Amino acid sequence: MGIAASPLVIAALAASPAVGEDCTFDGIPLHGRVQIVTTFPDVKVEIVTSFPDLRVQQVTSFPDECGEWEFVDSFPDFTVQFVTSFPDIRVEYVTSFPGVR
Repeated sequence: MGIAASPLVIAALAASPAVGEDCTFDGIPLHGRVQIVTTFPDVKVEIVTSFPDLRVQQVTSFPDECGEWEFVDSFPDFTVQFVTSFPDIRVEYVTSFPGVR
């Protein structure tokens, strides 16, 4: 008789990383001009200090690399809503070396 795996173990094994190796979430590149919204975001984000899915560096221009975000009030590349539970991704703010680790 084989060993039966619990549903939690199966879910953990089947779960894929929130941020893809290509620095995207659900097809959205996670760099660029970002607008903070309170409803209908493209990505729900939780800010953490350990075990992030993405390290984010706030920049003021040319947010071309993975994890570089320029916060704007209009014409964003994508929108985020900051949440404390049930996030799509978890981010940690950094001053250097942004991206997926």
